[in-house]
Amino acid sequence: MNIWLPFRLFAATAVTGLMLTACGSSGGPPDASGSPSAAPGTSSPSQSPTTPVPSAPSATTSPDTQAPTTPAPGGSAPALGSGRLQPIWPFATLAEAQAWQRDYHSGGHQPWHLDPDRTALSFTQGYLGFRDIGRISAHTVKGPHARIGVALRGSEGGTAAIVHLVRYGTGPDAPWEVVGTDDTTFSLTMPAYGALVRSPMLIGGRITGVDESIRVQVRQPSSAAPLGTSCCTSAGGNGQPWKQSVTFSGARDPVLTVVASTGGHIAEVERFTVTAVRTG
Repeated sequence: MNIWLPFRLFAATAVTGLMLTACGSSGGPPDASGSPSAAPGTSSPSQSPTTPVPSAPSATTSPDTQAPTTPAPGGSAPALGSGRLQPIWPFATLAEAQAWQRDYHSGGHQPWHLDPDRTALSFTQGYLGFRDIGRISAHTVKGPHARIGVALRGSEGGTAAIVHLVRYGTGPDAPWEVVGTDDTTFSLTMPAYGALVRSPMLIGGRITGVDESIRVQVRQPSSAAPLGTSCCTSAGGNGQPWKQSVTFSGARDPVLTVVASTGGHIAEVERFTVTAVRTG
C-alpha cells in the first residue's frame, strides 16, 4: 500500500465502463496513502475466503482517503478506471461484475462478493498469497466505500493493511471491488496510482520500522503466479524512504497490482501496501 494526496471522489449517477489502458499501496487510489493500493486465478476467483474475525486499524493506501467522499445516487460506486480509482480485484471490468450479478440473481453464485470483509480476506490470502493474514482488525463502511483492516491470525501483530473497496456497479447487490490500500507507516508511492508503466519498474515509498526487509511483486488477476518479484531491500527508521527495481513480463490485464510487503519478526508478512498501475 503507498502514501496518496487526499482527494475528493465525486459521485456519478451511472457507472461507466472501465478503460483498458494498460498497466497493489503501494500505491492505492490517490486517496488512501500512497498505494491505491489484487485473490486468485482469473478476474473472478471462486475460492471461499476465510471467515473474518473483528479487531484495530493500521496503515493504508487508496485514492479517496484524502477527502470525504460523496456516495453516488442509490449507493452505487464511483466510476472505476477513470484514473482516480482502478479496479484491482476480483473483477477486471464492469462487464465481469455485471455477469456475476446475473449469476447471483439466478442461483446465488458466490455470495461472498457482497461481503467486504470476506472480499478483503480473499484478496489478501488468495490473490496476494499472504496466508498468515486471516483476521479482520477494522471495519468501516460508508456508502459505496469500505475500509477493512486485515491482520495476522491470533493476537500477535497489528493491522497489516487497510484494504479499500468500492461497490462495482449499481444496485444493492453491486459486488465489492478492491481499489487499493490506505497507508500510514508503510507506503508505496512510486509509481503513482494508475500510472502507465513498463518493465523494469522503479518502486518506492516510505517506511517506519526496525530491521525491515521489503519484498515487491507485480501481479495480475488472470495469472496465479507473480509477473515479477524483487527481494529484498533492507529498511528502517522513522518515515524513511525506500526504493527498488522490479522486472516483470507476461502482462495482459489492463490493471496490474504492485504489492510491497515486509515482515520477518513474527511472520513472513506483517505489513503490506498495494497500488494499481496500467500497461500501455
